[in-house]
Amino acid sequence: MMAKNRHGSSQEIVKIPFVAPAGTPTGIEVMSLAALRGRVSARSLARPQRPEFHHLLTLTTGDLRNTVDFDEYVLRPGSWLWVRPGQVHQWGDLGRVEGTLVLFQQDVLDAATATAARVDDPHAPVVATPVADDVQAVAMAAEHLSQEFQALGHLPLEVHRAALRHLLAVLLLRLAHLTVPVGVPAPDPDETYLRFRDAVERDFTRTRRVEDYARALGYSGRTLSRATLANAGTSAKEFVDRRVVLEAKRLLAHGDRTAAQISEQLGFVNPSQFSKYFTHRTGQSPIEFRKGVRGRGEDPAPPPGAS
Repeated sequence: MMAKNRHGSSQEIVKIPFVAPAGTPTGIEVMSLAALRGRVSARSLARPQRPEFHHLLTLTTGDLRNTVDFDEYVLRPGSWLWVRPGQVHQWGDLGRVEGTLVLFQQDVLDAATATAARVDDPHAPVVATPVADDVQAVAMAAEHLSQEFQALGHLPLEVHRAALRHLLAVLLLRLAHLTVPVGVPAPDPDETYLRFRDAVERDFTRTRRVEDYARALGYSGRTLSRATLANAGTSAKEFVDRRVVLEAKRLLAHGDRTAAQISEQLGFVNPSQFSKYFTHRTGQSPIEFRKGVRGRGEDPAPPPGAS
């Protein structure tokens, strides 16, 4: 599962490819947190990392703090954490928690399932909490997937792989379409917001101006702002800025590009403009942010006997 650093500097955010254990079907792995602790050192887990595959995590005991794309989430029993490829993930202290971790590569899913389960949605919630009838349905799906993963050899290998793919699909579809708790408005984003969101994801390195998006989509700036406020709880300009800042944080944390190179990649006129923009929205200069995030994973020492 956890594998080698693809880069030479130990200070970089580690990019982690999917490596299935020998003898198991490729593309999917289900393990306990106890097994994870036995395989990967506490020091490695404490460092920020950028996995190239999906993580699904649920707990049976304890609370666990995880940082995903520089925001902290507290996971408790009954909830699920979903970390998508490319997101920067930092594990909290795994010493007093137990649970189940499902790892999978996106290409194990067929296109229709991937779309229906929203696996490509960069705006999907990181933490989901099943309620009502979903609690038992999600738990059963996870348990069935775990049992099938452990049953290697009971079926022909290709049949076993097909069963794993289908059982994973059930779990993902359940998590992507949870029942909304009573009293909470159903998340039903309108077309205007969805078009704007997709346009920002596609073009945020080319323009940060709401007027440009409005013109390209055929709306007024006011219409985009109303739609974004209703669906995302923020203004259209803030929505664009948050996406730019997130990408800037990822680039600063991962790799050795200079601030000038990142500035150019994100479409700023010059490094000074980028630095002022980033500092105004985060309270830190790009260099201060880079130093801070790279220093987070250096202090924890591995426990005795950890690999």
